[in-house]
Amino acid sequence: MVALPKLVPGSFVSRVNRFRAEVLVEGWPRSARVGSSGRMAELLVAGAEVYLAPAHRPGRLTDYDLLLVNHRGTLVSVDAHLPNRLWEEYLYRSGWQGQAVDNLRAEVQHGTSRLDFWLGQGPLHTWMEVKSVTLVREGMALFPDAPTTRGARHASELTQIAAAGGAAAIIFVVQRADATVFTPHIEADPAFAAALRLARQYGVTVCAYGCDVRLDTVTIAREMPVLC
Repeated sequence: MVALPKLVPGSFVSRVNRFRAEVLVEGWPRSARVGSSGRMAELLVAGAEVYLAPAHRPGRLTDYDLLLVNHRGTLVSVDAHLPNRLWEEYLYRSGWQGQAVDNLRAEVQHGTSRLDFWLGQGPLHTWMEVKSVTLVREGMALFPDAPTTRGARHASELTQIAAAGGAAAIIFVVQRADATVFTPHIEADPAFAAALRLARQYGVTVCAYGCDVRLDTVTIAREMPVLC
């Protein structure tokens, strides 16, 4: 479980660029930082109910951080940085593949990439990459919602680790509660889908987890099947 700051409700107006949106708070126009480069076109629509964290840091160019969207009655976390915190908390709470975690390092360089986690369990260790998922259609979680050369590169990096006899995993954190299965979004990025399939064939563990999203907390709550 990761606690959220105290949020205020607002209404989405428009996305100015990838990381900035215009919102209404108590009827007044305000600016908000969007913590994700994903398109999220089905979520960030005019009039959508959003929840925002006031920004108090000096020098900030936006008034709020946009953290949650109410999409047809389902709260969706749209902060792409949150899944790493959620996954770290989950590992320490639940372990990995039946074993406790005794060493966890974040943002570790491997080859040409900086991978999200290096996980140690005694003499065993696993390289991990975590991806944020916000797109769900008819219960199916999809990633990505736009082409991601970075995602394909990470999948290839992990494939090389597995092919050399190491342990590697890709974790998809679905930041909403209405998904029952995960699959790569072939229409959005066939290259990533192919890279993920190849990674799995070479022994990379591919997992997906759904979250319970509330106004004050987000929690990884359940694992779901992966189809790829």
